[in-house]
Amino acid sequence: MLHAGGLIAYPTEAVYGLGCDPMNPGAVERLLRLKRRPWQKGVILIAASIEQLQPYIQPITSSHQSRLDATWPGPNTWLIPASDACPEWVRGSHTTVAVRVSAHPLVQKLCNAFGGAIVSTSANHAGRPPARSPLQVQQRLGGEVDYCLRGELGGQANPTAIRDLLTDQLLRPA
Repeated sequence: MLHAGGLIAYPTEAVYGLGCDPMNPGAVERLLRLKRRPWQKGVILIAASIEQLQPYIQPITSSHQSRLDATWPGPNTWLIPASDACPEWVRGSHTTVAVRVSAHPLVQKLCNAFGGAIVSTSANHAGRPPARSPLQVQQRLGGEVDYCLRGELGGQANPTAIRDLLTDQLLRPA
């Protein structure tokens, strides 16, 4: 489904995520239209390993790598300087890209089966409560999602915290 440009919903650490192939501009545009989210905000990429994120991020220092290693895999999203290959439709109007290596077993399997990172944004319209079940995905997004991967959420009460890797500034608390 992802390779075909489809949109999927899947369980993450706290809510159901909405995802697609980040290298498919049509899929990302469709996702942003469904979310009613401006492209300038950018999207989060979720992965099973940091290697899956490397095409999107600039090389990082050993001290920054240590900070990531202390929080990944886990429910921590980091803003990292974007590589030249990171599409504008992923990073938005920013020079950084939001990325996470998840410990959620279904996210790990999903990213490994896809062969790389995928877009991960909450399954909802912008500003509305995120879906926490397949039923809520259906109720909130109707038939716009091509496939819903059913499974348990990861036990977090809130969406992941977002921090800037270079400044360690907390941009969104957990």
